[in-house]
Amino acid sequence: MQMQSLRSKLLLAVSTLVIASGLLISLLVTQRYSTSLFEAAKAQAENLAHAMALDATDKILINDLVALQKMLDDKISSNPTIAYLFINRDGQLLAHTFTKGVPIDLIEANTVVAGDRGHFRKIVSTNGEGYLDVAWPVFAGKAGVLRLGFSETPIKRQITKLWIQMSALTFAILLFALTVCFLFIRRVTEPLAALSDAVENIDKDHLEAEIEVKGQDEVGKLAASFNQMVARIKDYTQQLQENALELDLAHNQTRSCFAIVQEIGALPNLNDVGTYLIQKFQRLLDCKEMVLIIFTDSRDALFVLSENETRILDKESSEAIESILKGFNKIAFVSTDTFSPPVVPNNFKHAEHLTVFPLHHQKQLLGAMLASCPIECESETKEMELLELMLNQTSGAIKRATLQEEEIRNLQSRIENITEFSGIIGKNTKMQELYGLIEDIAPTDASVLIEGESGTGKELVAQAIYRRSLRKEEPFVVINCSAYPSTLLESEIFGHEKGAFTGAVRQKAGRFEQAHGGTIFLDEIGEISPSAQIKLLRVLQNQKFERVGGEKTLTVDLRILAATNKDLLEEVKDGRFREDLFYRLNVIPIFMPPLRNRGNDIPMLCRYFLKRYTAEQGKNIQGYSSDAMRLLLDYSWPGNVRELENSIEHAAVLAKGDQIEVSDLPPAIRHFAAAPMPIPVETPGTIQDNEVTLLKDTLQDCNWNKKLAASRLGISRATLYNKLKKYKITKPSIH
Repeated sequence: MQMQSLRSKLLLAVSTLVIASGLLISLLVTQRYSTSLFEAAKAQAENLAHAMALDATDKILINDLVALQKMLDDKISSNPTIAYLFINRDGQLLAHTFTKGVPIDLIEANTVVAGDRGHFRKIVSTNGEGYLDVAWPVFAGKAGVLRLGFSETPIKRQITKLWIQMSALTFAILLFALTVCFLFIRRVTEPLAALSDAVENIDKDHLEAEIEVKGQDEVGKLAASFNQMVARIKDYTQQLQENALELDLAHNQTRSCFAIVQEIGALPNLNDVGTYLIQKFQRLLDCKEMVLIIFTDSRDALFVLSENETRILDKESSEAIESILKGFNKIAFVSTDTFSPPVVPNNFKHAEHLTVFPLHHQKQLLGAMLASCPIECESETKEMELLELMLNQTSGAIKRATLQEEEIRNLQSRIENITEFSGIIGKNTKMQELYGLIEDIAPTDASVLIEGESGTGKELVAQAIYRRSLRKEEPFVVINCSAYPSTLLESEIFGHEKGAFTGAVRQKAGRFEQAHGGTIFLDEIGEISPSAQIKLLRVLQNQKFERVGGEKTLTVDLRILAATNKDLLEEVKDGRFREDLFYRLNVIPIFMPPLRNRGNDIPMLCRYFLKRYTAEQGKNIQGYSSDAMRLLLDYSWPGNVRELENSIEHAAVLAKGDQIEVSDLPPAIRHFAAAPMPIPVETPGTIQDNEVTLLKDTLQDCNWNKKLAASRLGISRATLYNKLKKYKITKPSIH
């Protein structure tokens, strides 16, 4: 009998089932019988121990040990299941039945726990025999403890006998069951063997085979099914010829798709590809409103292409649409609320339903074409299948166009990253020079003086120096010197002792102590008082100072960065700023150019701030109208980058559409556009007059910042001072 046959497998299965059942039943019966025997033995031992304890009480109390020993001997000789007996009182054996001496370990092996009841314990001797040991109190333990050893050997013999009987019975049942099963299985499988032989003889040249059907049982039904299968094969052969015609049609459709792929491959960008496909679909479908959605390769954005525009949605929208489209492997009709703006236009909600043409490339979801179907849409299924085929055949070209579009976006992003430096935005030549200077001075501990108008980003420069310095893991402490009155500024910078002045109820550590090991940034350094200038000079010289009202000299290790919107050199000349402190701070001077001198950075800054604030406002603003951008470029920005940032935030909050319009900008900028430009009046004058006029106009534009004015005029500051002295030009007084 081969094990591959159905007959042998059935016989093996039945045999296994019968054997397992017999063994299981034998084990269960034997286990139950064994438990019953042990419980009966335990009850017998308990009754026997209780009776013997009563009999032994009188004999022990009258100290008749001979009668006690005789009682034990009689009990052990009359009951073969008792292996040993002994009575122990206070560590002394009153009587026992051991012929070869009392085992010492046995005496302590069991004892009465509490009360008048005995205690049972199973004990195994050194030769492997098991006993049920009973410790029973005699006269509540006052007369000692009776120990009775009940042998388990007779019980085990009975269990073994039962196991042999059950095994013999199981074997007999197994033989009978196997015999019956063998006869039954052979009767059942004989027709199946005949059917198997007939099937093996069928091939492509012998389709006329037919099996005689006998009976209505399962085998007969199987034979009838076989005959039906042969008949269907004949029908399928005829249908193959009919399908050949359909293959020719599919071939022609494929050639058309390849032609479309070639045309798409010649298109320059993704927008043109989307427009071409939408127009092709519109010619074949009654659905005229369509959008093509394409995922980026990194799935961090989503291209939405319509006949008129191309929009880019964020990662959140991309993930939401991908979760919807993953459920579609072929053309599907969905309700209009499945997709909502901004993925589809608002007019899609008026459609009867939406048709989804999923787009896959190399078994990966690439996107889908969504068609808005009106009520009267009557496109045939074959047309839709043709469109689906066309869409998937062009998936490679769409994928290449998508990758090209992504590459363009990445290049734009890289260009923007090049113009960003530690939070400072700018590609102007002066800004690039500033970036290089920061890289050079950051690893050193040299003091830096940052000069520039308000709002130019002086604190950003200080932070950039700190982040690239060797102290970047230590504190960065900022103090605005103009925010404190002169009476409190020293206390804020250097700290004070308790009682140093009214209100000084406790000792306070100053900003210098807080910045120990790190960097301190003194903003508006030109506002500090003369006394604070002296202390600051000492810190710069030897890193030591005293708290206000204190005598203890403190030593700190820090780097000092300072910034001001004043001309400190002019302040030195006027006696308002110490010259020695100025030169100590001005080890590395940095001048921040005003925004009006770096107009080519304005569009970049506008895009940067718009991206930030549209994200905060949850809006989808793509950019600026041409008029708005022109106005932003023409404005003089007296408040520099800070004013620009606030203006963009103002516009982002008020914008209603997908781009910033002139009406969204702050009033100051709009009024600047509306103000008439002054018409210059040409006056010949002398060279000297023209030079005076040029000097005054430049100083006025630079807010009388002489360093900036000299830079603009292309002369040194010394030359500028000589000309001002020569022409007696002074800053006008403000009344």
